[in-house]
Formats: sequence, structure tokens, C-alpha cells
Amino acid sequence: MDADDLADRIAIGDLLTRYATAVDRRDWDLYRTVFTEDAHIDYTSAGGIAGGLDDIVAYLAQVMPMFEMSQHLVANLDVTLDGDTATVTAMFNNPMRLVDGDVWFTGGWYHHDLVRTADGWRSRRLLEEAAWFDRAPF
Repeated sequence: MDADDLADRIAIGDLLTRYATAVDRRDWDLYRTVFTEDAHIDYTSAGGIAGGLDDIVAYLAQVMPMFEMSQHLVANLDVTLDGDTATVTAMFNNPMRLVDGDVWFTGGWYHHDLVRTADGWRSRRLLEEAAWFDRAPF
């Protein structure tokens, strides 16, 4: 592994941190910086929707206010670099507090197909693979 590979891995880790920060802060402009304009995002395993970036941002802006807070923890990044593309699988654990005070916990994996752009690494496909919930999500 050379210095360029290490720099790519750090940048990819920063991208996944930006993703979690954007969702937890409900910062949809920041969320958009994680993805390419033509990205496909799939949250169906957690009861959400799949679609393009605009549809997903509208969906998240509508449903996330039901949670007073969320705190994505993203870890165990498995990164495969291939020139200007990369695949990443990362585990997540996410407690979410509803406005009534109940807390839900969920975990699973994020599967990203990444591409290097002029603005750095971006996800062109995200598949969320929900593995468990401590209660039914909806």
C-alpha cells in the first residue's frame, strides 16, 4: 500500500463521516456532497425508499423530524480501491430517539460504490443493509 492508497482511504473515511454527520444534523446540503448527482440510494431494507438523490433528500427531510436525535456510528470500513473507483462496506450502529422519548436502535451495513470526482470521492450508489432493530421500525 502506497501513500496514494492511504490518502484515498483517509478521504473515504472522511466521506462516510460526512454522511453520518449530515444525516444526524439533518443537513441536506451537506448530505448532497456525499453523492454524485446521478446517485442511486436504497433504504428499503429499513422500511424506507430507493431512488435518486432529490427523491431521497425530500424523503429524509419528511421522515427524520420524527426523531429528536440520531447518532450514526460508522466503523469497520472494508475498502477496495480500483483506480478512480472503490467499493466500501461499513458497519453502522444507530440509536434514534423519538420525540416522545423512546429510543430505537438499529445496525447493519452500508454498501457504497464510490467514484473519484474533481471534488473528491463521492458515492454513486448506496445500499443500506439493515441487519437488526431492537423493535420494528414502523
